[in-house]
Amino acid sequence: MCQYSAINGVVGEWHQVHLGAFATGGNALVMVEATGVNSEGRISVGCPGLWNDEQESAFLPIVSFAHSQETLIGIQLAHAGRKGSTTLPGADHPIATPAEGGWQTLAPSPVAFHGLQDPRAMSVEEIHRTTNDWAGAATRAIRAGFDVIEIHAAHGYLLHQFLSPLSNQRTDEYGGSLENRMRFLLEVCSAVRKAIPESAPLFVRISATDWKDGGWDLEQSISLALEMKKIGVDLIDVSTGGLVHDAKIPVGPGFQVPFARAIKNATGIMTSAVGMITEAEQANAIVEAEDADIVMLAREMLRNPRWALDAASKLGAETNWPVQLVRGKKS
Repeated sequence: MCQYSAINGVVGEWHQVHLGAFATGGNALVMVEATGVNSEGRISVGCPGLWNDEQESAFLPIVSFAHSQETLIGIQLAHAGRKGSTTLPGADHPIATPAEGGWQTLAPSPVAFHGLQDPRAMSVEEIHRTTNDWAGAATRAIRAGFDVIEIHAAHGYLLHQFLSPLSNQRTDEYGGSLENRMRFLLEVCSAVRKAIPESAPLFVRISATDWKDGGWDLEQSISLALEMKKIGVDLIDVSTGGLVHDAKIPVGPGFQVPFARAIKNATGIMTSAVGMITEAEQANAIVEAEDADIVMLAREMLRNPRWALDAASKLGAETNWPVQLVRGKKS
């Protein structure tokens, strides 16, 4: 999977404000992260993609296994833009050479991310082709059996690069005004929504702020969420940051929850809360207070892959344990 975090655990259900999905018979959800919609959309040379038949087939047993465990599974479709073509973790250099499988990165404008290669500005034709690639990847994901599709427009990757005036210096219909900077993402949302069944949930992950003066911010995020809601996006996965390396981010427990709450309250669209959420009681309080509709975990799941089982125990919720682990269940 991707070099950052392969599986993102979701507490609750996409359509239900309820941490206790474990107790009610509702399904938990896992998310395959950062899957490239085309070859240059990957972050690193080792990241997954979903642009051909071989990749689609490779996901079939993964999806089948998740379903065999009574678990829903989603996929995050992404394009890294100027943050792509990196080496694998542990390498002594960040940018992959052509011999290592590296490629020329693309971006809205030829503005590099700190320490990475200079990108080439995308043509309008390339923007349209990439929109079609998102729709094609979504179609493949549904054929492979994925239950949820998420469009990755956060953390300084391509769609976020178009949203923020710090990285988008275009003067055509994809740059300048807020309407123009939102255009690419909204076209992707529309294309993906049309490519998947009406019943399939569509999430979009955004960074609600760049934490930088003159950049993307909460007010613009609310405007974007209103437009995405019209298209048929079901939930906004609310993160922050990632566009610039020197942002001053006040990291702490639940520091991004207020952004999820603000977008939810201003637009009526469902949101998820992410970031520095590590304890069962903390996650439960967020959902019970209706600050967000679901809570997503990534790094804490990497630290403790059985977090969900621990959370169910701490919250007094009954859940089915894997037969191999049932002896560890507390009575």
